[in-house]
Amino acid sequence: MNWYDNAIIYHIYPLGFCGAPKFNDGGEVTYRLDKVIEWIPHLKEMNVDAVYFGPVFESVEHGYDTIDYKTIDRRLGDNDSFKRICDKLHENGIRVILDGVFNHVGRKFPQFVDIQEKGQGSGYCGWFQNLNFGGQSPCGDPFWYEGWNGHYNLVKLNLRNVGVADHIIDAVNYWIEHFGIDGIRFDAADCIDFDFFKRIRDFCKGKKRDFWLMGEIIHGDYNRWANPEMLDSVTNYECYKGLFSSHNDKNYFEIDYSINRQSGSNGGIYRNINLYNFADNHDVNRLASTVNNQAYLPLIYTLMYCMPGIPSIYYGSEYGIQGRKENNSDDNLRPCLNLDDMQKENTELYKHIVKLGRIYRAYPALRTGSYERIQITNQQLLFKKVLGDQTVYVALNLADYPYDFNFGTHLSGLVDVIGAKPVEVNNGNAHISMPPFSSMIIVADDIVNNEPEVQTVSETVVPDTVVEVNGRYRYYEGGEYEVTAVARHSENNEELVIYKSLSDGSVWARPKALFCGKTPDGVPVFLKI
Repeated sequence: MNWYDNAIIYHIYPLGFCGAPKFNDGGEVTYRLDKVIEWIPHLKEMNVDAVYFGPVFESVEHGYDTIDYKTIDRRLGDNDSFKRICDKLHENGIRVILDGVFNHVGRKFPQFVDIQEKGQGSGYCGWFQNLNFGGQSPCGDPFWYEGWNGHYNLVKLNLRNVGVADHIIDAVNYWIEHFGIDGIRFDAADCIDFDFFKRIRDFCKGKKRDFWLMGEIIHGDYNRWANPEMLDSVTNYECYKGLFSSHNDKNYFEIDYSINRQSGSNGGIYRNINLYNFADNHDVNRLASTVNNQAYLPLIYTLMYCMPGIPSIYYGSEYGIQGRKENNSDDNLRPCLNLDDMQKENTELYKHIVKLGRIYRAYPALRTGSYERIQITNQQLLFKKVLGDQTVYVALNLADYPYDFNFGTHLSGLVDVIGAKPVEVNNGNAHISMPPFSSMIIVADDIVNNEPEVQTVSETVVPDTVVEVNGRYRYYEGGEYEVTAVARHSENNEELVIYKSLSDGSVWARPKALFCGKTPDGVPVFLKI
């Protein structure tokens, strides 16, 4: 299993996030994107594993009209400043995903300008989709070309042209080697040639075996794009709609149907794909502006973190900020935000999402376990996620009145880790009484509330820490252990410490960064004895 199958992703639209001017006037470089570094503690508190940056490269206006694939937009900074941002994120165990806008470019893209200047004498006439000199473009050019979705400021590339594909592969190579990126989100993936996807997959996986490839797909069979030859994942627009509408319409049958159709244990059609789940993004109204009742927000995020797939948060929505499209403009969806201002917003929602991040990190069954619905009504849903010996129950009460669930379980003791409260279990029957507009995540062992919140970072933060094989260590809460090995995870290459209890011989494994970590009070989790 790769890192992205267990990830929490944070999505930033950089030009909006930084308050950049709407148009690129070609003026001086301004280092607005550096403010991401100030947000790193915030990202770590949310247990974010990767930041997905919307367009960062030189463009005419909104970033999706690229001018140069190898130059950071001067409204955000320059290549060196962005490299420092990527390095700082990596130092803090946070990976970097960039928006690959390869379906179309802006009208100031140099190869397109060359055609404007030289006409049929240009060597780039084959670079653009359906370009011909049999008529005039809507923009007044003495030739015709295809614009994406009828937008002629977005000139569609011909990805079957070897020169175009080589140009993009060269840019991606630069992104990987210079910035060290860990993945690409492909804009307008439904419009991109399949052979191009196959080629770029081979290239990227050859550079980094665990490189993540995710495509923007709104309609259609996700298997067409996400498969062993092309992409690893796609945007889950089906469940994006179901997440809010099942709450607004008080109809949990809708989202349960979609989850079962996609990933149900009885034969979901996307069971082999970890889809990219989201509640809002840079193209759609903010979730807080979409729901009929703000009390639904925590329930929606609980469901998104617990359903099959990869959860993501769009910047600012962790505080429940609002934003709607107005006058055919997306500007309200892409605001400039400052953390100090955000902390005056919905802090209870933020605390809930932070807690969800800790729970998601603590229980593998939530991340990649199978989905099985147990009980459902229009306003109540109870399901479980199972992975190996671990079972996690998730309960949602959308109603404005209390509701009781009774269900059978093989576990003798249970606790709701959201509320840190025990659950009544008698003779294999569990009983929970849920307040209005509430959610519970129910497990056998509450390691979230009973263990310290150890900083979860990459091993590069503690590169000089040595764990002695056959050495003995004392856990800060008591108990002595002997390290038997330091191993590497076969999928993500993470260092793991294997150790056994000196009292009962039980064997455990823990990431080296956690084994060598400290509690919030600065006490080493394991001390050499």
